[in-house]
Amino acid sequence: KKKKKKKKKKKGGMEEDDETDERVLDWWSKYFASIETLKEIIRAQEAAQAEAEEKEDLEIAAEAADSRSDDFLLRGSKLKEKSKEKKSSKDKKKGQAADCSEKRPIKPKVDELLVYNKELESEYGSFEDWLHTFNLYRGKAGDDDEHALDDDRIVGRFKGSLCMYKLPLSQEITREAGFDPNMGMFQSIPHNDPINILVRVYVVRATDLHPADINGKADPYIVIKLGKSEIKDKENYISKQLNPVFGKSFDMEATFPMESMLTVSVYDWDLVGTDDLIGETKIDLENRFYSKFRATCGISSNYSVHGYNIWRDPLKPSQILAKLCKDAKIDGPHYGPGGKVKVANRIFTGPTEIEDENGLKKQTEEHLALTVLNHWEEIPRVGCKLVPEHVETRPLLNPDKPGIEQGRIEMWVDMFPMDMPAPGPAIDISPRKPKSFELRVIIWNTDDVILEDDAFMTGEKMSDIYVRGWLKGQQEDKQDTDVHYHSLTGEGNFNWRFVFPFDYLVAEEKIVISKKESMFSWDETEYKIPPRLTLQVWDADHFSADDFLGAIELDLNRFPRGAKTAKQCSIDMIRNEQELPTISIFKQKRVKGWWPFVARDENDEMELTGKVEAELHLVTGEEAEKSAVGLGRNEPDPLEKPNRPDTSLMWFLGPLKSIGYFIWRNYRWLILKTLGLLLLLLMLEDAGGLMRCRPDTTFLWFLSPLKAIRYLVCNRYKWLIIKVVLALLLLIMLGLFLYSMPGYLVKKLLGA
Repeated sequence: KKKKKKKKKKKGGMEEDDETDERVLDWWSKYFASIETLKEIIRAQEAAQAEAEEKEDLEIAAEAADSRSDDFLLRGSKLKEKSKEKKSSKDKKKGQAADCSEKRPIKPKVDELLVYNKELESEYGSFEDWLHTFNLYRGKAGDDDEHALDDDRIVGRFKGSLCMYKLPLSQEITREAGFDPNMGMFQSIPHNDPINILVRVYVVRATDLHPADINGKADPYIVIKLGKSEIKDKENYISKQLNPVFGKSFDMEATFPMESMLTVSVYDWDLVGTDDLIGETKIDLENRFYSKFRATCGISSNYSVHGYNIWRDPLKPSQILAKLCKDAKIDGPHYGPGGKVKVANRIFTGPTEIEDENGLKKQTEEHLALTVLNHWEEIPRVGCKLVPEHVETRPLLNPDKPGIEQGRIEMWVDMFPMDMPAPGPAIDISPRKPKSFELRVIIWNTDDVILEDDAFMTGEKMSDIYVRGWLKGQQEDKQDTDVHYHSLTGEGNFNWRFVFPFDYLVAEEKIVISKKESMFSWDETEYKIPPRLTLQVWDADHFSADDFLGAIELDLNRFPRGAKTAKQCSIDMIRNEQELPTISIFKQKRVKGWWPFVARDENDEMELTGKVEAELHLVTGEEAEKSAVGLGRNEPDPLEKPNRPDTSLMWFLGPLKSIGYFIWRNYRWLILKTLGLLLLLLMLEDAGGLMRCRPDTTFLWFLSPLKAIRYLVCNRYKWLIIKVVLALLLLIMLGLFLYSMPGYLVKKLLGA
């Protein structure tokens, strides 16, 4: 298998890898592509149904308007309003479906199979095109047994076909080549001799299983029964899952008609006691094997001799077509030049070249034959739709809970006669192993963050900003930046790196998380979660819980490209996200830009609460080991410290600087006036002292108030005043120290 490398030019000269660069195609590629096709079909059906309902509502409204009298005009107007509302909602639904189809990225061409959302029997009339099943009952039902269950009286089943026809048969039938007069209308039916069959059962997954344990989960595993043979896959049970992915194939041998009832069961594994049956499904293989729809091995849409879409039937398409034509006694196939084949006066065209593993092309008739097989229903008289390569969905039932579905199982069955060429090995449908990735997120700056607090000294609005981030499903691995203190403009500078390792399934676009639900859990439980990065901005508080300011959640597969500048970043990037072009970090690998923080206001309306400049860089697990980086600004590959303004300083690290900014910047004129007034008073006091030559104790307090105060302060209360001033300074410094510390540390110190 090789990875295809394709690149497409983008505006600005940048190149972007195509989606096929990211995955190696396998059976699961076909499966998921087919699931997407099934979803598109369902969406189209819903849109058509909405359109039909809209037409019906309009017709009803028109009839109601014509039939109502003038006394009911008001009610008629209300009815019209309601019909308009219905119409607008349906138009919106149809518009959204159309938008989704338009915006859906064009995926690379992948061969698909057909996923049935039901049993295969319901699609092909229970495969009773000639072979029917009749129940054999014990005794005769009387009046007393009117309410008795018929199943209790069943002692066996008769398989055969009943046909009433007029004799003699028409000449059109008797003139056919190979007509056997002893068989009458039952021409070309298979012999009833015992035949050995290799049965290959593929089990893809189960969905919506009924919980079997007290914790609301189940530990399911598969049991296959066919005749006297039984396979228990108990050692491969899946812990605590109601939607397990099995990805298993089982080979069994059987002899028809004695061993034809296949039972596929899902059991719940228990550590103590017997395992419980969750549900089972039964398939009559004999009906499928002898059906004209050829339900032995599904016909693929394309023929390939290598790769993920390799042909798995032991007979090639040309051999199958030749056998069908022979059994149906029709002319053909005749292969002609120009990629044409003729079957029963019908001409089909198709490619005539096939590519081998080495990339060499050679001529082949298999594509032409496969084209006829895929259009076999177009053949007159004998044509019918052959069973394609498929996955069927069957309900799981429990005999103890009749009529109640216990879940659904996705599977298919291939059957190969033992007297025919042996088939190749089973297709590998084992679940994909997740790939290790590491997401590195650098928070560079924030801007326009709302200001929640009031400054202690100045009363100005400010916030102590920090950013928190995590991947969905890994909330216990939340990471925070350091705090940008006392931001007066909503600007924050961080240069801080988050590192999130995770396991990822590329095809399913899901992160895989395995963890124990509790300390008493026996095994780890596997969860599959969409890859979403959450970034939040917070205001750090000291004596209370931190304040949440805003957040943004980015779907790593589809998120809007970041703005180049903070001014270009707006709330429209969130409101109109569906209309904007999106990028995937799994394709882009590295992206940098500005994204908005948003929150709900009191009216539950979305408002802008800030902006963040971030850089996202995705590397594989191998690349992460080769070029490791540190968290925050640590080694290896450390980031530079941010150049923060003076407003972000902490009191206990720079007290003089803090005083210089907060006190001098806001009260410098008041301080200068006070100092000038004190200087003037001192000058007046000194002038009064020169005019008197009496000792200091002889002054009058009203003549020299400053001298009196100085005498009392310096001689009588000197030490008391010194102690009080020192105590106040210590209290102020302690308060400033606590105020400047991060909120979570203060709460820890105070025991909050």
